[in-house]
This record gives sequence, C-alpha cells and structure tokens, in this order.
Amino acid sequence: MKLIIQIPCFNEATTLPEALASLPRQIPGIDRIEVLIVDDGSRDGTAEVARAHGVDHIVRFRRNLGLAAAFTAGLEESLRQGADIIVNTDADNQYHADDIPQLIEPLLAGKADMVVGDRQVGTLRNFSFLKRRLQVFGSWVISRASGLNTPDATSGFRAMTREAALRTTVLGRYSYTLETLIQAGASRMTVHSVPIRINPQTRPSRLMRSIPHYIRKSSAAILRSYTMYSPLRVFSILGGCLILAGMVPGIRFLYLMSIGQRVGHIQSLILAAILIIVGFQVMLIGMLADLLSSNRKLLEEVVYRVRKLEVAQPNSSDLGEILEFHRTTHN
Repeated sequence: MKLIIQIPCFNEATTLPEALASLPRQIPGIDRIEVLIVDDGSRDGTAEVARAHGVDHIVRFRRNLGLAAAFTAGLEESLRQGADIIVNTDADNQYHADDIPQLIEPLLAGKADMVVGDRQVGTLRNFSFLKRRLQVFGSWVISRASGLNTPDATSGFRAMTREAALRTTVLGRYSYTLETLIQAGASRMTVHSVPIRINPQTRPSRLMRSIPHYIRKSSAAILRSYTMYSPLRVFSILGGCLILAGMVPGIRFLYLMSIGQRVGHIQSLILAAILIIVGFQVMLIGMLADLLSSNRKLLEEVVYRVRKLEVAQPNSSDLGEILEFHRTTHN
C-alpha cells in the first residue's frame, strides 16, 4: 500500500521545511510513504528547498496557475507514481501532520472513498466571528448541494483512494475544495469527515483576501458546480419562481376584472405573461441542460478510463502497452 502526500506550493520556501519535517515516516497499514510537491510558479526557490529536503517528486509550473490547477496536477502525478492513497495538505503547515493516520483510517478500512479533515471551524479562535459563521454556513450549503455531511467543506486536509482520484476532475480555477465535494456527491462516493487539529497560523490566507472576495468566489464556485451536476433542479427552481412571480400580477388583473375595474390594468397582464413565458423557457433550458449533463457523464466515464490507462503501472494485467503520459504545462 503506497501513500503519497501532495503539497501544492506557491512561494513557500520559508514554511515548507517545517511542513516537510512534520510529515510521518511510518503509518500502520502503509508500506511506503512518498512526498510530492507541486511548485505553482514560485519565485522564491520553493522547488530547490523541496529538493534539498529530500522530496520524492516535484512538479513545476512555469507560472502561477492557481490552487485548483496545482491540486489537479498533484493528483495526476500521484496516480502516475502508483499511489493507492493520496493525502493533500498545505505547505504553510496549517494542518497537524500527526493526524494523517487518523485521516486515512477510513480509507484503509474500506469505509470511505474520500475523507475530509474537520477543523471544527465554528469554534476556531483564530477566525473572526463573521468568518466562523460564513464557514459554517458555507459548509451547510455544500452539504445540502452535495448530499454529503461535510462540516468543514473548505478544509484542504483530505485523503482519497486511487479510484476516487481517478474520478476527480476539477474545472474551476479558484479552489478545488467545494467543487470536488459536489462532484463526489454526484458520483455517489462515500465521504467521511474526521476531527483534526491545526497549528498556529504562519501567514494570512491567500484564498480569502477579504470577506466580500471570499463570498463572491465561493458562491460562484458552488453555483457553477451545482448547476453542472444538477441542472434540471436548478433551472426548474428558477423557472418555477418566475412563474409564481408572474401569477401575482395575473391574479391581480383577474381580481380587478371580476370587480368591474376593466380599464387601466393591462400592465399587470403584460407583466404576468412575460414572467410566465420566461419561466417556461427557463424550464425548457433546464431540460436541455439535463440532456447535456447526461452526455457530460458519459464523457467523464471516458476520461476516467483514459486516465486509468495513462497512469497504469507496468506489468498490469490485460495491458499490452502503456500509453505515454504527457504532462502539459502552460507557457
């Protein structure tokens, strides 16, 4: 059983050594532990620091592509290196590395496909009151959207099996935490949460530049991901709201007509007609989007099978030859 701990990095030369030193070297049930660094276009020598500390694998981007891209590249390289379990953690040593055995225990026991570390965000003292409330509310929204119980949806300290990693595709650019949970719920993965500890903060969060920035980016990510996997429900709700809104002026018009006020209320009838027609059109768009969603699921299955071939290990059964793996980077 091989475990690869992947760490996305961007200008983490000062914090990375401490994070690497805290990683476990032996875990019961794991035969081999390797560390993979994804250098997301760092300009402070992060990759050189990682190499000096004996990191097993390094993936480098020529320029900064963002956390989502770094996470995805780490998964792909971990799969190619034969990982059976992949743990993702942060380079700023936010998460307590001694909790990794606890994090992967449900995977080793075959009870889960993915495990998310729960920081108990509602009680974190280093978070402001508003940030704690937003984190709790956001996790509740993700739980409702994904059908999973995820008390700490934004936690980057998570583990997944090889099969779950093969089926994970991140399309957003902001972060991977929310999108992967909605995708896991849509794919019927079993996701557990386990309580974890965190270390004192070493630097401000780079994802949450401000509360408005966090709300805007997270809301867009949730809406985009949920619409992608449940388009009929989203468009049906939107269309239904428009139809109900159109019924209000329509009922008003009929009421006024029934009591003899037959002049001067044509605007209500026009507004009602517009809202109801648009509502039905939105529902039709939802039906079309649902058909496209079915096609997307087929494409995801194709991507899964191709990826499985790309990362297959030599001497695997029923494989006469292995497709050459091409890692692409952006200029």
